[in-house]
Amino acid sequence: MTQDGDGGRRSQDGRDTVTARDTATTQGAPGARLLELAAVMSRLRRECPWDAKQTHESLAPHLLEESYEALEALESSDPDALREELGDVLLQVMFHAEIASERTDGTGYTIDDVADGIAGKLVRRHPHVFGDVSVSGADEVKQNWDAIKAAERAAKRGGPGSVLDGVPFGQPALALAAQLQRRAERAGVPSDLADLASGPGAAGVAGAAGPDLPASELGAELFALVARARAAGLDPELELRAAARTYRDRVLAWERARQAGEP
Repeated sequence: MTQDGDGGRRSQDGRDTVTARDTATTQGAPGARLLELAAVMSRLRRECPWDAKQTHESLAPHLLEESYEALEALESSDPDALREELGDVLLQVMFHAEIASERTDGTGYTIDDVADGIAGKLVRRHPHVFGDVSVSGADEVKQNWDAIKAAERAAKRGGPGSVLDGVPFGQPALALAAQLQRRAERAGVPSDLADLASGPGAAGVAGAAGPDLPASELGAELFALVARARAAGLDPELELRAAARTYRDRVLAWERARQAGEP
């Protein structure tokens, strides 16, 4: 074991190792333990056969699964479970960044690049905190955020693009519908376009990108329910999840009663 120039520890083959002494001097600083996690992830990638063979693609299901488990812990109001699940989500971020850092084709990046990117984004989109912009409240903060985001998207694409650019269609359908409606509403899109049962799209309207295929009756009703939830200030995805939990609890109670021989 040797000590490097920065006071850290290295094994005889030059690899980083993690010891309690290494992190003790910085444990009081927020984020200090992230350095330990980065070192652990790096070592696992080198020395663990399972970790070493993972790819961005193979880890994709884990990222989704861990995110859902974190959401479930949040909904359960269990702070210890949420802390643990957030750690699992953080692991996925570190894992993907570690894999990316190994690329030699010019497309690689490190966890520091990831952190630098999000820190820079937060600074740019909060000019009322890091600049000289004044705001009247949270609503104006959101408006400024959207305007700055749109400008950044236009600069990246070389043009204004669409207000719907960047909406991930892989997300759950209720959340997708709500995000589409929010984006459109903020951009001033006519509200009748959301009436899929009787609006302009119901009869099929040829657009620049091709024919506008009408939604099914049930799909249109579900889309309208999302609009109703938003109008009431509710998140349709969370509302349906709450209803699903209520149904789960009823089924579990019915099963317990049935096992106990109750009528």
